[in-house]
Amino acid sequence: MDRIDKQLLEWMQKDARLTTAELADLVGLSPSPCARRIKRLEKDNIVAGYHASLSRDKVGIAMTMFVEVSLNNHQVTSVDEFEQAISDMQEVVSCHVVSGAYDYLLEVVAKDLVGYEQFTRKLQCLQNVKDIHTQLAIRKVKDRGILPVYV
Repeated sequence: MDRIDKQLLEWMQKDARLTTAELADLVGLSPSPCARRIKRLEKDNIVAGYHASLSRDKVGIAMTMFVEVSLNNHQVTSVDEFEQAISDMQEVVSCHVVSGAYDYLLEVVAKDLVGYEQFTRKLQCLQNVKDIHTQLAIRKVKDRGILPVYV
């Protein structure tokens, strides 16, 4: 991956709706070589997909919480069941296995406190859940950062 590939990735992260011709102008290429580079980046799964970024407040999401979850045990089947259950919960926007005092860190969204309580009840019903701790996000400082390219 060279400097131009990295520039393409940066521009594509900033605005995935840019046309190949616009991207080519931004990185100093003609459209055909630019299109070939983009196809290669997609084929190599460096570009994993294209997505619309929604305005949370415009779609009725008023709350974001970070939920720490500890499990009772770490047997493979229990962990798999927990992770499948979390994957099926639409309120969970991201889930990370973490080191430290708890096992998972979830980013959870809800319309309101009632919606969050309903989510919490679903989470508490999972057999392997030992502890749940929640922090309410007060204000977002940074969102959708541009990923640096290290390769």
